[in-house]
Amino acid sequence: MPRAARVLFVTHNVPRFDGDAAGSFVLRLAVALQTAGATVHIIAPGAAGLADEATLEGVRIQHVRYASDAQMTLAYAGNMAEQVMGSWTGKVSLLRMLRALRRAVRAQLDAAARAGAPYDIVHAHWWFPSALALWRARRAGDPPLMITMHGSDVRLAQRTAPAHPIMRAVLGEAAMCTAVSGWLADTARRIVPDATIVVSPMPINARHFAPPADTSAARRGILFVGRLNAQKGLADLLDAMVSPAMCAYDAQRDGGPTTLDVVGDGPDADALKARAAARGLEDRVRWHGALTQPALVPLYQGACALAIPSREEGLGLVAVEAQLCGTPVVAYADGGLIDVVRPDHGGTLVTVGDTQALGEALARLLADGTTAAALGMTARDEMLVRFSPATVADRYLTHYRQAAR
Repeated sequence: MPRAARVLFVTHNVPRFDGDAAGSFVLRLAVALQTAGATVHIIAPGAAGLADEATLEGVRIQHVRYASDAQMTLAYAGNMAEQVMGSWTGKVSLLRMLRALRRAVRAQLDAAARAGAPYDIVHAHWWFPSALALWRARRAGDPPLMITMHGSDVRLAQRTAPAHPIMRAVLGEAAMCTAVSGWLADTARRIVPDATIVVSPMPINARHFAPPADTSAARRGILFVGRLNAQKGLADLLDAMVSPAMCAYDAQRDGGPTTLDVVGDGPDADALKARAAARGLEDRVRWHGALTQPALVPLYQGACALAIPSREEGLGLVAVEAQLCGTPVVAYADGGLIDVVRPDHGGTLVTVGDTQALGEALARLLADGTTAAALGMTARDEMLVRFSPATVADRYLTHYRQAAR
């Protein structure tokens, strides 16, 4: 395959506007590939208010309509599985979306072939729903298929036994499969033992995420960024905020007790706010809701630490973003977080569910700002080496060449 590869992305999640966090890593990879000389075209589902065609950072995105504006709600919000499992309307919408994506991909492949500029690879992000939409749709002469698993798709199969044979069939049609973390690849292999799955993460957004210009400015408080649901673990962090170690730290510090900034929304928002109130944290927790990536940067830059008490995280890109800003991360030693929060490179990992250990680790960083800053910058150097756009783009171009062979 020539370096100037033509790549067709198929995804259910990609930024809808500049700074949108939804599927931002998919756009980051597309931009990195185009910078390396490739051409990338993205096909994604429609949603209310989205134009049929858009261009973000030089990447062409085709939004495929599959229902009326009011009914196109499956993509971009992070709650597709809940919608599909929760109602017949969601199930019907999923079938319509799969069919619309399938038709759009077929039309694009045929048009490119007729124009004498066929695609070299079809790259489906998430086996469910994107690769599922292409299942049994291949024709002779079609480019090879690559499937990348990002986390939610594998967790869905992990807890839904009837999905196992479907996942095996879908992955069986791919010339190559990748996963964004070692844990994710191992989990997928337990479901699809015959699959060859390469660990290959997505690139970082170095344009937005960087340390503050004034690195001598004091950092304060703890930051949480994630969906407000059980998997992301904010309930554990609220418990850690009132752990003995945190209470002891707050008792001896000037300026009042430690604050917590929470970025994100989700189905457990009301329950989590009630939990915070029950622990006497009403005046110490600031609820920001979902924010764009540019709006996140000053919060990363101003926090003493980012806490990620997530279970079964696919990779943990918020950990990468925070560490790029020089912010040390305390996380549960679980899932893909083990790949990106590394104690030998400035990160801190604690046992899953141990809120006392979580509180102790956060209190240590809060009490020693100099050490926290040094850990954050060590972690930043590691992130730049492993997740730079140029490095990741070169790796995926190599994958594409291997898949073509």
